[in-house]
Amino acid sequence: MDNTEMNNKFFRRLIERYLEGKTTADELKLLVNYYESFQKENEWVEALGPEDVIKERMLVNILEAIKDDEEIKQPKVISIFRSAYVKYAVAASILAFVAIYTIINKGTDFIVQEDAVVNTSIEVGTNKAVLTREDGSNITLEKGEQLAFDNLESNGEELVYTNKEAASKAIAYNYLTIPRGGQFFVKLSDGTQVWLNSESKLKYPVTFVDGEKRMVELLYGEAYFDVSPSTAHKGSKFMVTNNNHEIEVLGTEFNVKAYNNESNITTTLVEGKVNIKYQGEDHILLPNQQSVLDRSTNTITFNEVDVFHEISWKEGIFSFNNKTLKEIMMVLSRWYDFNVEFKNKDVENELFVGTLGKDEKIENILQNLKELGIINKYEFHEKNISIE
Repeated sequence: MDNTEMNNKFFRRLIERYLEGKTTADELKLLVNYYESFQKENEWVEALGPEDVIKERMLVNILEAIKDDEEIKQPKVISIFRSAYVKYAVAASILAFVAIYTIINKGTDFIVQEDAVVNTSIEVGTNKAVLTREDGSNITLEKGEQLAFDNLESNGEELVYTNKEAASKAIAYNYLTIPRGGQFFVKLSDGTQVWLNSESKLKYPVTFVDGEKRMVELLYGEAYFDVSPSTAHKGSKFMVTNNNHEIEVLGTEFNVKAYNNESNITTTLVEGKVNIKYQGEDHILLPNQQSVLDRSTNTITFNEVDVFHEISWKEGIFSFNNKTLKEIMMVLSRWYDFNVEFKNKDVENELFVGTLGKDEKIENILQNLKELGIINKYEFHEKNISIE
C-alpha cells in the first residue's frame, strides 16, 4: 500500500467523521489546514468526494464550529509548509503542533522560518525491516530491494505471503524486526494485514492451518492489525499474544502498543470486537474502547478513546492528545532514531495537543519549539539531541 493510497484513506475517514459530527477540535483544525492547502493548489483528489460540496462545508461549517464553540479553548495551529510544496501528498503530512500552555497563555504568533542549516545525521524514518526466515537467515528489506521465494515476495516497502497449503510437519515461523527509524507492512498468508511501527518485532507462521488457531506474537513494539475473518478460514480464531497478555480477535481492526521501555500495554479497537485475556479473565472491547495493562502493577483498566490519536501513525501522522514533551520526544526518537537528553527538566512536562507529519525533519520541529519559546536551546551531536 503506497503513501498516497494511505493518505487518501486517512482524509476520507477524517472527512466522514466531520460530516457525521464526530470530529474533535484538533481534527477540525487539521481539516482547516487541509482545506487551505487546496486553495494554494488547484488540485483535488476525486476519491475524496464532490469538490464543491466538501470544500464549502469544510470552509463554512468548520470555521463556524471553531469560532462558536466557547467551551473549548482553541490553541493556534502551527504549520511549517511553504506554499511551493503544498500539494495533496504533502497536505497529508500536516504539522499542527500546539503547546497548550504556551500558545493559550502567551498568545504567541508563529512565523515560518526557512530550514536552519544543521549538521546532523538524523534522518526521517522510512520503510525498512529485517526478515528472519525459518532457517535462521536474516534478510534486509528496504526500498529498491526485491525479494522473492516460493511463498513470499517483497518490493522493499512491504512483504506479502501467499496462501500456500501448510505441510504436515511443524509450522515454521518467521520474524519481522523493525529497527528505530523504520516502519513496514506485511500481509500474512491468511490475508491479515499488519502495519508495524518503529522498534517493533513480530513472530508469525509462514502458513496457517485452516481450522486451527492462527497465532502471532508481538514480541515488542506497536502494530496495527486488519484481520482476515475466521469465516474465511473454517472458523480459525486469530490470536495476538505478548508475554501472558492475549488478544482473541472477534472482529477486524485494532492497534496494540507494547514497547519494552513503557510499563503499559494498550489495545485499541477500531472496528469489530476483541477479547482481552489476562490472568484467567476475559474482557470484551468494543469500537473506540482501549484496554491498558500496567505491567508494573499487573492491573488492567478500560477507557473510551478517540482512536484517531492512537492509529494515525500508520497513516503517516503522529497525533498527540495532552502528551508531555518527554512523551512526544520518546515517540519521535523511535521514528528518527536518536537519543534525547533534557537539560532543563521543567521542559519535559510541557503539554501538547496536535499532529506532526512523519515526513517532517526533526530540526524543523525543534526550531519551531524554540521559536515559540517552549525550549531555549537544542544541540545535535551525531544521534544525540540535548534540549534546554
